[in-house]
Amino acid sequence: MEQKVIRELTTSEIFERLDEEKKQLTKLKLNHAVSPLENPNKISAYRKTIARLQTELRSRDLRGEQINKVIK
Repeated sequence: MEQKVIRELTTSEIFERLDEEKKQLTKLKLNHAVSPLENPNKISAYRKTIARLQTELRSRDLRGEQINKVIK
């Protein structure tokens, strides 16, 4: 996911995507531990996407926007 696409998301959408990406990363890591993945670079791609999402949340926080994580 590109940074400019992330910037267009709302804060709540970013939190949803972040949770989903973390779940997918955990699932990939477990699958890779059991049997090697065809493309282990996917793990790196998920980690980078998570970092991009967290960076956007942090930049919004520094700009003074209201950041409230909705707890389910």
